[in-house]
Parts: sequence; structure tokens; C-alpha cells
Amino acid sequence: MLTLSPARQKFWQIAHTADAELSIDHLLEGALAIAWEENPRMDLGHYRSLLDRMVSDLEPRLAAIAYPLKKVQAINQYLFTELGFQGNDHNYYDPLNSFINHVLDRRLGIPLTLSLIYMIIGDRLGFPIEGISFPGHFIIRPQHPDLEIFIDPYNKGEILFPEDCAAKLSQLYGEVVVLQPEYLAPVGIRRILDRLLNNLKMIYLRRREPDKALAAIERSLMLHPDIPTQWRDRGLICYQLDRYTEARIDLENYMKAAPYADDRPIIGRLIAEMDQEN
Repeated sequence: MLTLSPARQKFWQIAHTADAELSIDHLLEGALAIAWEENPRMDLGHYRSLLDRMVSDLEPRLAAIAYPLKKVQAINQYLFTELGFQGNDHNYYDPLNSFINHVLDRRLGIPLTLSLIYMIIGDRLGFPIEGISFPGHFIIRPQHPDLEIFIDPYNKGEILFPEDCAAKLSQLYGEVVVLQPEYLAPVGIRRILDRLLNNLKMIYLRRREPDKALAAIERSLMLHPDIPTQWRDRGLICYQLDRYTEARIDLENYMKAAPYADDRPIIGRLIAEMDQEN
């Protein structure tokens, strides 16, 4: 029987928590588990304490503020001006940008990890914030009835209205894109962790590190076991690593689950090649 590492066991427990029970604390612990697997000697308690200190610094400031927009401005001032958190424009695809420990240490990150830190701090301050899985980006929104705004932590807490989101979308894609309501819909904890893992998967595939890409896929499948494209990608990586039995199982399952996929001829040829080799 396969023995999971402590980090993988921790992530497995979070992945098997019911959606209704998942909280911001699970988001933090899931992000820590992802970083812990990459850094087995990491001191998880140190990073929990670091976030606690940030909350303690902000508590008296926010307690004296009545207006929600002023609270956002106070958090922005602390995180982005005083502490210097910022988006890593110079090396956006550095995998360290996806690990919460390195983001806290270096104060550099990507939209998702900077948003994650903002969400954790906001929740502990009694100022809940939800994640918005914006196409090609990630932003957040305060869950306050009197505050109809979005926040972009990657751009130092830039405050956005829906029309600003529409302009940002067109800027990201280099052409006019119509803003659809679903682009501004909140996403749950499970999907945020999955997006973090998919970011790592694509980074490691680009860097030609198949073992690490495979590890990201395996944890993604803990969150969402029935995603055929993940079976396909896991099968392709296993094929690349000469793990043919595992590759064949995943690729055959993909073929059954996706009968009209455009890549069926390619996948079918790989399965046939494995048949010939055996």
C-alpha cells in the first residue's frame, strides 16, 4: 500500500472535507500543505505565527475605522506600502510565487497567492473576502453589503469597479472581450486550491519537470477526482516517465470519458504503441 508523505496526508484530509465545511482556515492549511510537500523541512508554525502577527498589527487600526472602504485602504497601506508585498512581474512563472511560505518571505507573488494572503488576513480581522476566479487573473471582493468593489492584490490592492474589470479583461487578452457575469462570480476554497495546483502543473510542464507536474496533478485529483483531462495529463506524464501500466489505465479512462475529444487519435496511437511494446 502506498504511504503518503505527511504533507500529502494533510492535503488529503483537506481535500476530503465537505465543501460546506471548508473555511478560510482550510485554505491556509491547504496552501501550507502544498508548500510543505515542496519544502519538507519547512516550519509550518512559523508561517502561521507570521500571519498572526500581521493580523495583530492591523487589528487596532481597523477597530478605529467605521467605513468599509477605509478598512480596505488601511489593509492596502499595511500590506503593499509598509510591508512591500507586490506582484512578481520580473519572474512571473517562478514556482516560488505559488508557495505561500516563499511569498511571505520574499513578499513577491502572483495574483492568486497575494489574494490568498489578503483573504486570510481579512477573515481573521472580521472582514471576510471572497475569491473571484477572473479569466487570466485572480481578484477578490469584500463580502460587505455596502461595498460593491473588487480588489486586485497583484497591483497593490487596486480598487476596481465592474467597468474596470471589463477594461482589465480586454487588456489581459489584447482585444475587446465582453465581461460575462460568471467572470465575477465567487469561487470556493476547493476551486482556489485547485487553481493553485494547476498553476504549478503548467509551470513544471513548461520547465520540463514531469515528476513535480505529476505531483500537482495527483493533488488536484484529490480535490476533483473525476476530471478526464487530468487523467489524460497524468497518463501522458506517466508515459513520458516509462510508467506504462499507470499511463494506459489513465489514458483508457480518458478515452471512455471523453468520446468526442479532439485529441482521441493521438491518445489512441499512444495506447496502441504501448500494446505493441507489451
